[in-house]
Amino acid sequence: MMRTTLVLGLLAVAVLAGCSQKKTSPAKAPVRVKTTLMGTGSETAFAPFVGIVEENEATAVSFTGMGVVRRVLVSEGQAVSRGQLLAEMDDTQARNLLSGAEAAMTQANDALDRYGQLHDAGSLPEVQWVEIQSKVAQAQSQLAVARKNLADCRLVAPVGGIIGRRLVGAGETALPSQAVVTILDVSSVKVKVSVPEAEIASITDRTPSTIAVEAAGVTTTGGRIEKGIVADALTHTYDVRIHVPNPGRRLLPGMVASVSFAASPSQSASLPLLPVTAVQKRADGSLFVWTVGSDSTAHRMAVAIGQAQGNSVAVVSGVEQGQRVVTEGYQKLSEGTRVIY
Repeated sequence: MMRTTLVLGLLAVAVLAGCSQKKTSPAKAPVRVKTTLMGTGSETAFAPFVGIVEENEATAVSFTGMGVVRRVLVSEGQAVSRGQLLAEMDDTQARNLLSGAEAAMTQANDALDRYGQLHDAGSLPEVQWVEIQSKVAQAQSQLAVARKNLADCRLVAPVGGIIGRRLVGAGETALPSQAVVTILDVSSVKVKVSVPEAEIASITDRTPSTIAVEAAGVTTTGGRIEKGIVADALTHTYDVRIHVPNPGRRLLPGMVASVSFAASPSQSASLPLLPVTAVQKRADGSLFVWTVGSDSTAHRMAVAIGQAQGNSVAVVSGVEQGQRVVTEGYQKLSEGTRVIY
């Protein structure tokens, strides 16, 4: 009996000791994080892209008929003006057809003169006179076609520019509508860049840009912007083309360019900035950041962002200048977690 009492007493002491330890267990340690204070952009910042220089316009020039090319008078990279002779086709057949058409025209005109005198004297039936006039009209039409065929044996430049590619050489047979050469208009050029879908909305047709082409030693300001409306299915990027003046024709198609877009002065001065890495995405696609309150606890805050500026992004709404935002260590946070920084 005495032994049973002793065992029960020891059990009671152990239970009390356990309760005492549970009540006096230390509080959960705060999570260490890195933070930054929200600031505003006081100067224009750039987000660099790699672009490719393109011609302003490309024109494929071809013969309208089929024939053997006798000579090509231009080479790739050569500057040409509108109306300049580019190539010639063998015109032997065209000249023969023209000679036949001219002979038919002469014969028709002679018949018109002779029968005209009879018609004026009233000795020619009206039906026969109409037939003679029809033959004259047919001869005129055939002559015009023959002259056009001969002229088409000469290929002239419809526009001025630079010869991009020469696709047919002397001795080769040219087919109708087969390009012989391409003429590139490089008096101004376009620089094409691929912009991610997350940033395309912040670029307008008047967004300032800077273009640097190392191969040509040119750094210039971009002009009007053309935005594509269909995204690439694999990369989810949109094509953006920037018009760039090219008075010295130093920028050539295919050159690699470094492109920087800038926020407008009003955006740079008024919108607060935070590091891109601080912005998180929920499963539904909405964006948020972790902020630190005055009581050193973490709070999830929904945000809307604007244009990226280097390694920072403009915040349209959600947090304000001066708030403390978590930039590292947010993986361990939940609402109300105590933090140290």
